[in-house]
Amino acid sequence: MVLCAGLGTRLRPLTERWPKPAMPFLGQPLLRYHLAVLKAAGVTAVGINTHHLPDTMEAVARAECARAGLPLHVVNEPVIQGTGGGIRGLRDFLSDGDFIVFNGDILYPVDLRPVVAVHQASGALATLVLQPMPVGETYAAVELDAEGRVRRIAGHGPGGEGLSPWHFTGVHVMSPRVFDFMSPRGEEDINRGVYVRAMEAGQLVRGVRVDGYWSDLGTPSRYLATVQDVLAGRVRLEWLGADSPLAGTTRGASGTWAQAEARLDGTAEGPVYLGRGSAVAAGATVGPGVSLEPGAKVASGARLSRATVFEDTEVSSGESLSEVLAWGAHRIAAPLKGR
Repeated sequence: MVLCAGLGTRLRPLTERWPKPAMPFLGQPLLRYHLAVLKAAGVTAVGINTHHLPDTMEAVARAECARAGLPLHVVNEPVIQGTGGGIRGLRDFLSDGDFIVFNGDILYPVDLRPVVAVHQASGALATLVLQPMPVGETYAAVELDAEGRVRRIAGHGPGGEGLSPWHFTGVHVMSPRVFDFMSPRGEEDINRGVYVRAMEAGQLVRGVRVDGYWSDLGTPSRYLATVQDVLAGRVRLEWLGADSPLAGTTRGASGTWAQAEARLDGTAEGPVYLGRGSAVAAGATVGPGVSLEPGAKVASGARLSRATVFEDTEVSSGESLSEVLAWGAHRIAAPLKGR
């Protein structure tokens, strides 16, 4: 299951057009990356929940699942149900075996097959995929004991001595037994509610460390920072094959990746990504760290660095954009701290 019902308030106004998992990211919906990771882990069918812009989210999911050859199950939530309630809404679909739940607004291209194997061998109710806490971030911690058992999440749970704090990636593997600890209705948090009840009832909830690039794209700054990381080669994506954002692109000598029908008549300082049908006019300068989504246009005299221009958006002559997301008439500040 990919969680797709969030409101995306921190990314407004972009999320007035796209739900977060449907957001364009280097020429394709973010959901495409999730499906590639899940398919590589052995997933054979996908479910999503929708709430915000449900028709848009469902249309993108149907197109991407058809492309990936994965059957899709959709449940709409007229009233948002939270992470636990969202999973509960797909109970009929998920109850015939262990399943993966994946947050829809992250980039985490890792091999999940070892996690599935560990989960199934342990007999755990759930296995949370963890990483060391990112430096400078304030995410709520998942606390493990020395045997790798989760004992507290965001300050909730039975606790214990000698616990170590970890960062939850937004990916977990679950047994259908998890439904026994869910409320029958209403909004519910899987981490702070369902898992806490399960742990207090003596159920085993495990944590497993999986190193690899991880990013939460939930704010303008984090979205743009993730673009910078991919363009700079800091993200291992080649194993995704055709689902890599750079698959099917032509790389120029200046570090520019270009999709079909992209035009570069101006100057580029790589790394730069030019989506299908995008154009940089003579006299314009783009880069480093610029991505143009399909159909984006940069007029003569414009100057862009460390910026993303969304589909069918025009950057006017004389505009100078840095650490910005541009969509239509919007110019959204996306400061890149420490970069």
